[in-house]
Amino acid sequence: MIPQTSLRAQVFAYAANQYGTTPEYLWAIAPDYAVLRHQSNRKWYGLIMDVSYDKLDPQKTGPVDVLNVKLDDPLVCDFLIGQNGYYRGYHISRGNWVSIALDGTVGLDEICRLLDMSYGVTAAKPKKGKGT
Repeated sequence: MIPQTSLRAQVFAYAANQYGTTPEYLWAIAPDYAVLRHQSNRKWYGLIMDVSYDKLDPQKTGPVDVLNVKLDDPLVCDFLIGQNGYYRGYHISRGNWVSIALDGTVGLDEICRLLDMSYGVTAAKPKKGKGT
């Protein structure tokens, strides 16, 4: 397995390269929680947190980084949640968020693909003109 700190760093590097965004650390009480957000509309497209694994899976223990991403299709969310390394959005109550364990269970290519999807789902919608 890839060390989780390595995946965290690789996700941040991907976000910086692909979207020009860097992690924002918003909470003094959770200094390792990092938000990835659009520069244009300030919406989050990713949230990385370090949590106790048993909060996601009672069969596992120890700390784990997770990446929360927003997907637009609840069926895709349900499909992913049935696979190793994917969980219902931890600490986000809306149904379209999925948590991905950054413990090496899910490969970086797949993580980046889902981060891309989340970026697209949370992007600013084009404004319609008066004639449309």
